[in-house]
Amino acid sequence: MRHDIGKIIKTQACVEEGAAWLAAQDPRFAQALAQTGPLPLRRKPDGFAQLLSAIVSQQVSVASANAIWGRMKAAGLTGPRKIKWASDDDLRAAGLSRQKIRYARALSEAGINYKALRDTPTQEVIATLTQVSGIGVWTAEIYAMFSLGRADVFAPGDLALQEAARILFDMEARPKEKHLRKMAEDWSPWRSVAARLLWAYYHVAKDREGIR
Repeated sequence: MRHDIGKIIKTQACVEEGAAWLAAQDPRFAQALAQTGPLPLRRKPDGFAQLLSAIVSQQVSVASANAIWGRMKAAGLTGPRKIKWASDDDLRAAGLSRQKIRYARALSEAGINYKALRDTPTQEVIATLTQVSGIGVWTAEIYAMFSLGRADVFAPGDLALQEAARILFDMEARPKEKHLRKMAEDWSPWRSVAARLLWAYYHVAKDREGIR
């Protein structure tokens, strides 16, 4: 384990180790885990295409994002050079808005060394990615969590995580990003497993509320 990047989640066993640690730390996590069952690994590839896909997904439904991404893949528009060479019309035909065309081009010109990011401390990864127009802190944290497998990253700006924390910790109101980031410090070194658990719990809790 590199000390500056912490644990890397590679297998289901890593997720299970983190979940067991969280359950031992806090009975509410144990209670949530009993309801959610085993948590997903959710590892994704790293690299340009993953971030481009995240830009495509912004502010559209999952179905729309999948359709646009499908058209971009069919047109071979998933690499930095192809994006640079493509005309605005090519990108518009795939379904990108004017703003997203600007973001896609910014990403293609950012010259990020994706391989080097694998050994870069998480805060530096987030700082590097958020310099690119169209990539916010949430997207950078999700990339560190799932594409780089960092075990100790959280995304406190995520509304589902805020809502799940509100229900699980019996809070009167949904915690703001700053408050949730502070709460999550207690879940280190397994913050990204805490995120997986809260996302899973969110679905369980919402289904339960729907029945009432």
